[in-house]
Amino acid sequence: MEKIHRHSPLAESADTDFDNIKVDGCDGANRQQTAESFTANLKYLLVGILFGIIFVKAEIVSWFRIQEMFRLDSFHMYGVIGSAVAVGLLSIWLIKRFNIKTISGETVSIADKVFDKGQIYGGGLFGIGWAITGACPGPLFAQIGAGYLAVAVTLLSAIAGTWFYGLIRARLPH
Repeated sequence: MEKIHRHSPLAESADTDFDNIKVDGCDGANRQQTAESFTANLKYLLVGILFGIIFVKAEIVSWFRIQEMFRLDSFHMYGVIGSAVAVGLLSIWLIKRFNIKTISGETVSIADKVFDKGQIYGGGLFGIGWAITGACPGPLFAQIGAGYLAVAVTLLSAIAGTWFYGLIRARLPH
């Protein structure tokens, strides 16, 4: 993870260190200035549980709904995904337009994205995995919580894939 890409707005110097994570051109580094206590982080757990309940009730975690989407049999999932994209676009536009700050008053900084052909390969691989397993990473926990315990294999596979990517990341052409 020593590789630094100068074309990225986050790659400031090789010595930049955020919580022992070298910034290597990826925009996923958390630059939050103030640490939150354990009890303050409970709000994220509660929102996650509520989000999971909504996923289950809206049938977003349903393997059958996901297969309908990939077979082009139903608009349900496309409507959900399209709505999420629209809300995300509007949210980012509002944050940038009105310089909205976090609850703790910190500036929200959203780095510009740099296109890389690896995103096409990664997206294709992600889509194949999604079609085969009937789950993307977010709903995995909701599926397990809903009692679909076989999805634990998918979760373990996702964790193994993430670990493997971290292992070989420095050797990949980012």
